[in-house]
Amino acid sequence: MAHEVTSSGLANGLRIEKVVTSGVFSLDGGEWEVDNNIWILGDDSEVFVIDAAHTAAPILEAVGDRKVRGILCSHAHNDHITVAPELAEKLDTRLFVHPGDQMLWEETHPETAHEDLEDGQRFEIAGTEIRVLNTPGHSPGSCVFHVPEAGVLFSGDTLFNGGPGATGRSYSDFPTIITSIKERILTLPAETLVHTGHGDGTKVGDEAPHLEDWIARGA
Repeated sequence: MAHEVTSSGLANGLRIEKVVTSGVFSLDGGEWEVDNNIWILGDDSEVFVIDAAHTAAPILEAVGDRKVRGILCSHAHNDHITVAPELAEKLDTRLFVHPGDQMLWEETHPETAHEDLEDGQRFEIAGTEIRVLNTPGHSPGSCVFHVPEAGVLFSGDTLFNGGPGATGRSYSDFPTIITSIKERILTLPAETLVHTGHGDGTKVGDEAPHLEDWIARGA
């Protein structure tokens, strides 16, 4: 498990922290060992948590005594929501998932309710706005979270350093993720930092030139 402050001195004292947890991603009868990035966005008094992977303890430790305004799930594959209900209960906070992923949510947490993320929805933290963009493809309800003032995008599993998220599984579609990336992400400023759901980050401008290569490569 790792916890690091990845950015500081952003707009209005905004701070971004990353927690990395490890566990199993399960879908379509397969299992894969994965490391997940959990993002904590806020200041010294309040934060949002983006994704809730594998183990609650390191996330709780990173949050400390700060108020959590909500847990925002980039999508509902099990590795991104493993401890979402546990965190919501322990932190006395709201839990948000896009309804397009309700079938995936129910595979992991069939008895747990959540609030819905909506395309265009906006949250506020530390005087800074978080904008929700639905980017289907990796899953129907996949979302990215854009923080324009900070020049940051939290991309979940829609875009990685090196290309789109995987689409060879249930409820995923390669042409759809390409459209989402082309129309919703690559239209952002080139210097936008992309904080991903797994692995190292990137920038919009570093990925944009490779779009045609991804299309030629296919799923």
